Amino acid sequence: MILSRYERMIAKRYLLPGKGEGFIFLVAGISLAAVMLGVAALIIVMSVMNGFRAELFDKIVGLNGHAVVQGYGGRLPDWRDVLKEAKATPGVTSATPLIEQPLLGLYQGRVEGVLVRGMTVPDIRSNTTLKGKVVAGDLNALTANREKVGIGVRLAENLGIQVGDHISIMNPAGRATPFGTMPRQISYQVAAIFEVGVYDYDKAFVVMPIEDAQTLLLLGDVVSMIEVETVNADKVGSILEPLAAKVAGRAVVQDWRQMNASLFEALAVERVAMFVVLSIIVLVAVFNILSSLIMLVRAKTRDIAILRTMGASRSGLVKIFMTVGVTIGTLGMVAGMALGFTFLFFRQSVVNVIQFVTGQNLWDPSIRFLTELPSKPDPVEIVIICLMALVFSFLATLYPAFKAANTDPVQVLRYE
Repeated sequence: MILSRYERMIAKRYLLPGKGEGFIFLVAGISLAAVMLGVAALIIVMSVMNGFRAELFDKIVGLNGHAVVQGYGGRLPDWRDVLKEAKATPGVTSATPLIEQPLLGLYQGRVEGVLVRGMTVPDIRSNTTLKGKVVAGDLNALTANREKVGIGVRLAENLGIQVGDHISIMNPAGRATPFGTMPRQISYQVAAIFEVGVYDYDKAFVVMPIEDAQTLLLLGDVVSMIEVETVNADKVGSILEPLAAKVAGRAVVQDWRQMNASLFEALAVERVAMFVVLSIIVLVAVFNILSSLIMLVRAKTRDIAILRTMGASRSGLVKIFMTVGVTIGTLGMVAGMALGFTFLFFRQSVVNVIQFVTGQNLWDPSIRFLTELPSKPDPVEIVIICLMALVFSFLATLYPAFKAANTDPVQVLRYE
């Protein structure tokens, strides 16, 4: 939309308050602020939701892989054959044996439910989710048959354990004796304490070499599952279809969607719902732009009539009022982007300040899963939000602009 010199001059004049037009300017300012808040709210909420999903995905997939080949009853006796078949499957980048079993952890009379996780020593040392997350000790100290383990930071806090202390792991399925089954209990030295960032993992995980886990659980040369990673997490189902057919009857293949279906489906539904609800804020702001332009047209009726008698075209008047409305929407959109990105940059500081002022824990890791407020802005979503604000602002200008263009100068100036 190209404006002539006089159209630009008039549009600029209508954007600034004139004598006796303070109320119109106030309404226009409120409209701009409403667009700003709507755009900022959408950018903040959608970025946080994306960050929440991405962080959960990275942590969950980082520890459980894209999929697992799990034996019936939690046992996979012929795991070496399955491991070879998994590695030979096209699209599979890695496959490692794994043992997971919920047990009891004891320390100085305190008892906590733990999830014992047996991993190969190279996997423990190279796992991207554990690597760099150690807050005390060293995961390199975990070697086979040394009875050393790494535990989550929340579990360490709940039991009061520090590096160098010994935690006892109890396996209820012990050895049979003439007096009944005696639970098996082994003491392990805590060599490392890690913080993955997912509350459920940090409060339960006990990581040990897979050989120690087999000894603890009396499994012999048996594992629970094979952890598999593929070239594309979103296409893991189709990639592992041949493997699922090969292990049918011996094991089942579960991908990350199936293992965490309820969580990721809830996040997807909430994401759509929040986008729709917060879009209403932008819509309300657009109605403010509409009302301010209608008032501006009524206040400038005489000026419009004079312009028409001086030769101004209908299309010129339409462009003038469209420019005024779209400018308000554009300024609000830009301010909203600035406010949104500023909030995201200081998001954790803002949360901490609000918690300090209110005395309430707004981000409880036991409820939110993650220890910090995440964020991951999506450029495509941000472009869609900005275009939505611009389109709504443009639509809001149509009625006032055509109303101004249809002003009859004869009727307005008849008694002047």
